Amino acid sequence: MDECVALARELGKRVGEELQIPVFLYGEAAMREERRSLENIRSQGFQYEQLKTAIAEERWKPDFGPSSVGKAGATIIGGARDFLIAYNVNLNTSNLNIGKKIAKALRARDGGLTFVKALSFYLEDKKMVQISMNLTNFNKTPIYRAFELVKLEASRYGVNVVESEIVGLVPLDALLESAKFYLQLNGFKNSQVLEKKLWGGEAGGIT
Repeated sequence: MDECVALARELGKRVGEELQIPVFLYGEAAMREERRSLENIRSQGFQYEQLKTAIAEERWKPDFGPSSVGKAGATIIGGARDFLIAYNVNLNTSNLNIGKKIAKALRARDGGLTFVKALSFYLEDKKMVQISMNLTNFNKTPIYRAFELVKLEASRYGVNVVESEIVGLVPLDALLESAKFYLQLNGFKNSQVLEKKLWGGEAGGIT
C-alpha cells in the first residue's frame, strides 16, 4: 500500500507540474482526510463551469497543479485502496422503488454497512430489480454480511433473493469467509485449503 500511495502521489505531481492540470488525490493517497472518499469529491457534482469558480476556494485547492482550470479540466487520481469486489444481488420484484430503499439501507454514506457502495437498477432482460454493490474492504465488511442485509431488508417488502453474482475478479479469502459463515465452520483456517498450501499458504498466491 505504501508503494501504491507513493506512485499515486508521484503521478499526481507530474500531471500537475508537467501538464498543468489540477489534481485531486483520493483513497489511501489522499492528502486531505475529507478527500479520502471518492464520493466526497464527486458528490459536489461540479461541471466545468462550476469547477472553474470552486477551485479558487481553499477547500477545493488541488493537491497538485494550478488553482485554475484550463481546457483540460481537472483530474482525480487514486489507485491506492484495498481490493474492490463488484457484487450484485437480484430480487424477484420489478419495483425499483423497493430496490432503491434497500440500496439506501446498505450504503455506508446513508448509515448502512461500512465499506459498501450500493445502487439499484431495473434489469430489462430479467424483469427484476438488482442491488448493485461495490465492497471496498471485504475484510471489514465481508460478502456474506452484505448479502444477509439485502435479504433482511428485502423481507420487509415481501421480496426474496433470486440470485447473486460477482463481476470480475474476487480474492479467494473473500469466498472462504462466506463459506465459513454459511457452513458454520468452527476454528477453520484459510491455510487448510489445499490450493492455498500448494501456492504457499497464507502468504502465497497465484503467480
